[in-house]
Amino acid sequence: MSSWACPAPFPTPPMKSELRRFLRGFRYAASGIWAALRAERNLRFHLCAAVYVLLFSRFYSFGRLEYALLFLCIGGVMSLELANSAVERAVDRPDAEHWAAAGLAKDMAAGAVLVFSIAAAAVGIALFWQPAVLAGIPGWLAGHPLALALLAASLPCAVCFVLQPKKKG
Repeated sequence: MSSWACPAPFPTPPMKSELRRFLRGFRYAASGIWAALRAERNLRFHLCAAVYVLLFSRFYSFGRLEYALLFLCIGGVMSLELANSAVERAVDRPDAEHWAAAGLAKDMAAGAVLVFSIAAAAVGIALFWQPAVLAGIPGWLAGHPLALALLAASLPCAVCFVLQPKKKG
């Protein structure tokens, strides 16, 4: 007897139920990312840095490989920052017996973010350290006053976004 022969009046087909659970997982993931963005200053910093990196990458003649490296670095740093936040939340208030282990777990997770961030910065230096391109950016901005104004206006907004106080929940 198949699951379709259920006596309920309008049974949910198994595939539909599985699809719902699968999609619900994406909703939970998005909720976790949103909660971390609201609460974690370092994640907001890395998000702003990623936006500026991608904006300034347009001055370079990057190909698919360079963009793949940038996206891997951005995704890696952001993912490790989320994992670090999860570890911090999971072991935030340990009992007396587990205090040292909880602190060590938090330090190790933060260390993972630091190691990957240093590697990502090295990739950034390798990709972006082209003195001729760097020297041309101020001239391009001077010739495009709207772009310069938008960039100048975005900087205090980014600082406020990064430094905003922690939000509960």
